Amino acid sequence: MSHRHRPLVAMTATTLTAATLWYTATPNGEAATTTETTATAIPSGLNAPYLYLGWGNPPSPTKVMSATGTTQFTLAFMLSDGTCNPKWDGERALTGGTDAAAIKAIRKAGGDVTVSFGGWSGAKLGEKCTTAAKLAAAYQKVIDAYDLNSIDIDIESTEYESAAARKRVVGALKTVKKNNPGLKVYVTFGTGPAGPAAAGEDLVERAAAKDLDVDGWAVMPFDFDDGTSDMVTATKSAVKGLKDVVADAYGISSAAAYRRVGFSTMNGVTDSAGETVTVSDFKAMVTYAKKRHLARVSVWSVNRDRACADGTEATASDECSGIDQATYAFTKTLAGYTG
Repeated sequence: MSHRHRPLVAMTATTLTAATLWYTATPNGEAATTTETTATAIPSGLNAPYLYLGWGNPPSPTKVMSATGTTQFTLAFMLSDGTCNPKWDGERALTGGTDAAAIKAIRKAGGDVTVSFGGWSGAKLGEKCTTAAKLAAAYQKVIDAYDLNSIDIDIESTEYESAAARKRVVGALKTVKKNNPGLKVYVTFGTGPAGPAAAGEDLVERAAAKDLDVDGWAVMPFDFDDGTSDMVTATKSAVKGLKDVVADAYGISSAAAYRRVGFSTMNGVTDSAGETVTVSDFKAMVTYAKKRHLARVSVWSVNRDRACADGTEATASDECSGIDQATYAFTKTLAGYTG
């Protein structure tokens, strides 16, 4: 199954310029901001849409905040530089660059950030770090660099399919949870319409066996490649399937399990023929999330949360949704989700 995370592109002068348009740098390279406010008191990462600064004509996060009321973003993706060392996209410095400036600007505007590790493309820390202890240290390096309140382990592709990598991820997160009281940990992976495949079930079961307290297990109910077209129904059934796995693994009730699961959809036209998530679809999904009090709801991505400038529709794109929509309609809807 292919997922929302497109192949990474090299940071050429052109892409770097596009990725830095949204902020004004001061002489010391920090983002120029003014007033600091207080973020809405909801769990870190609860309703944080993905924002990708590597491509896709990323918008100004503070302008998005002003336009939508959102206070949270999930910044993607933290990868391996070829060793057990974290870098943005595996190539941009952990601190001091565009990504760090974005985090600073978001926080000064009263917001919060969740850093996402992984994605579909690139070298994964869960594979390059050869032990759980080394992987935990890599996660910790990022947590310490930004004093994070939440992280997202977006485990996909070869990292997801590797039993050894899944075992390392669980072991590393157990250490991270122990060493960072209060840190929210989310784990995101692919799904079928009926729920997680064998690798996803194994991941949850391994975590439960280690008594790992994951704050939110989230599936990505799209790119099914099976002719699915009713994305609302498929999302509900996929989340229910995940809920059943979590309830069985942890020995908890359905109601309790719903509060520990969630989803991250793809706004607009997805990568699979016949799949489209409309604004009305997403509103129905968020209404469902409110009914079940899901632990996390997100969307890929803020970059895509606008109609295509040339009027193109029914085409998946890195920087627009491929549907007729108001700018940031998905993000605005998501901002209204408070659990």
